[in-house]
Amino acid sequence: MQKLNFPEFSFRFKNSENNLLVFDEIRKKFVILTPEEWVRIHVVQYLIHVLNYPKSHINVEKLIKINGLNKRYDVVVFQPDGKILLVVECKQIQIPITQNVFDQIARYNLTLNAKYLMVTNGLNHYFCQMDLENEKYLFLDEIPKYTLS
Repeated sequence: MQKLNFPEFSFRFKNSENNLLVFDEIRKKFVILTPEEWVRIHVVQYLIHVLNYPKSHINVEKLIKINGLNKRYDVVVFQPDGKILLVVECKQIQIPITQNVFDQIARYNLTLNAKYLMVTNGLNHYFCQMDLENEKYLFLDEIPKYTLS
């Protein structure tokens, strides 16, 4: 797999039925290592080891309903009160981060109401803080580190 624009992390791999699998700490199981999964597991490690978010506050690949359609978010981080703090949309390296990608995460966030958004293809990362009153996002240099406040 290609090196991504994240710090170096260590992962557990195994082969099964001609597939390379990687262990997902959040789902507590091995999953097929797709190009998007490679980005997603780096994001999770980044959230845990760089931004200090507790593993217990992170959720990966869950089904949500958006306008009556079943969709899956890549990663969310919950606050201690159960509200969603952060939604992350992961794309594989070859997918450029375009307005369509921002539109996708914005649609998800109409349901999820997160304070922060992150969009990444592993090489380029974009961070936003939501201004829900004015229905826009403000670009940030980084998502804040985890604090109990």
